[in-house]
Amino acid sequence: MSFSPKQLTIFRWWTSPPGKELDGIICDGAVRSGKTMCMSLSFVMWAQTNFSGCSFAICGKTIASVRRNIIGTLTEMSKKAGFAVEECLSKNYLDISLGGVSNRFYIFGGRDESSAALIQGMTLAGVLFDEAALMPRSFVEQAAARCSVSGSKLWFNCNPESAYHWFKREWVDKATEKRLMYVHFTLDDNPSLSPQMKERYRRLYSGAFYERFILGRWVNADGLVYPMFSEKDHVANKLPTKFEKYIVSCDYGTVNPSSFGLWGLSGGVWYRLREYYYDSRREGFQRTDEEHYAGLERLCGDIQPEKVICDPSAASFIAAVRAHGRFKIAKADNDVISGIRRVADMLSCGTIKISPACADCIREFALYRWDDSAAADRPVKENDHAMDDVRYFAAEVSRSEDPFFVLSLQR
Repeated sequence: MSFSPKQLTIFRWWTSPPGKELDGIICDGAVRSGKTMCMSLSFVMWAQTNFSGCSFAICGKTIASVRRNIIGTLTEMSKKAGFAVEECLSKNYLDISLGGVSNRFYIFGGRDESSAALIQGMTLAGVLFDEAALMPRSFVEQAAARCSVSGSKLWFNCNPESAYHWFKREWVDKATEKRLMYVHFTLDDNPSLSPQMKERYRRLYSGAFYERFILGRWVNADGLVYPMFSEKDHVANKLPTKFEKYIVSCDYGTVNPSSFGLWGLSGGVWYRLREYYYDSRREGFQRTDEEHYAGLERLCGDIQPEKVICDPSAASFIAAVRAHGRFKIAKADNDVISGIRRVADMLSCGTIKISPACADCIREFALYRWDDSAAADRPVKENDHAMDDVRYFAAEVSRSEDPFFVLSLQR
């Protein structure tokens, strides 16, 4: 296996001055630029070289993402390097040893503000943060504070987010002040990527996501959320006649509009075949849960969808759907920014098409904008109801059916 100069820097920075005298390292930049693999193996090599009988932490947004992005490859590479690796799945840790030196590596998920309590009270000799910018500040700072063993170091890797993101302002911009090495990666710093794959990744994103994930810049999102959407490319005037399966996505509202979409899969492309969109302000009166359920029945007609993905906050509507017993209903993943990335990916890949009958969805795609006044990424809360149901849909099918998308999330 060959390594680029920047990847080699990750393996060597802690071995001699000036890196040896620093308190940690930050690596940011493009997706698939080889940061994670090098950092995780170097983290273990550093720990095993400098400590024995100590505890370390490997942190990601969730324990599942740490296992997916790091643990499998790290275990394989560590064994090839001669280390013995024993994993305790039930307690989420690895014991890694070689030549009488043994250390324990705990796995943590920093999903939300409550996650900080999980790591509180530990004494650590080092922490590796995979995708630090996706974790809450309280978790990162609590984990960093746990590194009280002499010689401990902090290891951060992430892809850029907003220029106002707390990690950019408090860590990247203050790397020198905090005695941290800073290394910026591009796609060209990963020699394992072929020119064809690099071009594929460049086609995958547009707008702010292109600047962040391909150019590796910390930039603010502005303008249209989906600038890649066009009626020419994404509105299908002729629909397939056969579909492999169907899914319904629902964004539920009482005062705000309710938007349901019926999706059919054909030839690797998901088509939004028709929609139910009810705006009580426009119509002059609100509908009940039962009336919205009747709308869901009309939307599906004789089609039996595989499942109905629903706004997780719509408890009463979910209960109404379950009471009727026809549809299998599941709560949607409501991570807004992650969902927007998934929709943008599917639009860029051409795996979403919209029927001309879905007029409100097409209208919202043309109007859905970023909130320029917000410090963090946040869409304007208007013209977003069909956009929310599309986001729920994309989060569901991308996670389960699009391996290239899942690969692109391992940033």
